[in-house]
Amino acid sequence: MSNGDLFYICGIALAVSAVLISFVGLKVKSFPGKAFPLVILWFAILIGGATTLAVLHAKDEETEKAAEFHLADEKAEAEGADDVAGEAEAPANEESEGGVKSGGAPDAKAPSGPGGTLELAADASDLAYDTKSLSSKPGKVTIDFTNPSALEHDVAIEDESGEEIADSELIANGAKTTAGAELTPGTYTFFCTVPGHREAGMEGTLVVK
Repeated sequence: MSNGDLFYICGIALAVSAVLISFVGLKVKSFPGKAFPLVILWFAILIGGATTLAVLHAKDEETEKAAEFHLADEKAEAEGADDVAGEAEAPANEESEGGVKSGGAPDAKAPSGPGGTLELAADASDLAYDTKSLSSKPGKVTIDFTNPSALEHDVAIEDESGEEIADSELIANGAKTTAGAELTPGTYTFFCTVPGHREAGMEGTLVVK
């Protein structure tokens, strides 16, 4: 059983005990009487246990989050190594007139356009952003993200295929950060990468046209 499960059990026991003690106190005038020290001891144990388990549960979540970031870094490094290897193995094609390679395919061009800087903020008391939609011109698109909440959030950008193409750092308590990428016309999704936050509603649509 995890620390989180034990914390919830301890919290439920504390709430049930408080209700029972209040009920008995209203029905029995002499209560708690000689049982007063035991009542105080019982509540002290429950409160101490709940506090300790809450700290342990928070540490467990931090450890899981650190492990997820580590795996993401390893995956990014592996993908980068594959890209480098693929470029090294690809044959060099000489360009012919008109900018078309000897293979017949035209040169790929980077997104062109003015792009834009977009403002986005997290809700101070809820798992939500202040908007569900953003729009920009093609080119370098940057999201300036502010998080007034004490709970850590970030903002990531995902393309139509579900591939994450940009991500900001995790921030809290009024801090600011950015996430940006070169975007071509299309529909993208911006979301919070913290486990459970996107599922709770921290996502929206970014339209580039």
